[in-house]
Amino acid sequence: MILPGKHLKQDRALLGVGAVILDVMEEGQTVSEVWEKVQKHRDNSFSTLSFDWFALSLSFLYAIGVVEYDQGILIIKE
Repeated sequence: MILPGKHLKQDRALLGVGAVILDVMEEGQTVSEVWEKVQKHRDNSFSTLSFDWFALSLSFLYAIGVVEYDQGILIIKE
């Protein structure tokens, strides 16, 4: 689930989705803004991404200390 494997493609693994989130995310955005950017980025992909999977990937990034959430705004930690 976290890493891609035999039965889970890279674009569905939490680490892969997290990489896309970090790629499209700019400093000081809301969750909704990042979600819209991720959807636009994945338009060319054949697999769809649910908001639940996006939220789980965002939670994973928060748990490992890559992003912070402060007063409704996502911040990339340096």
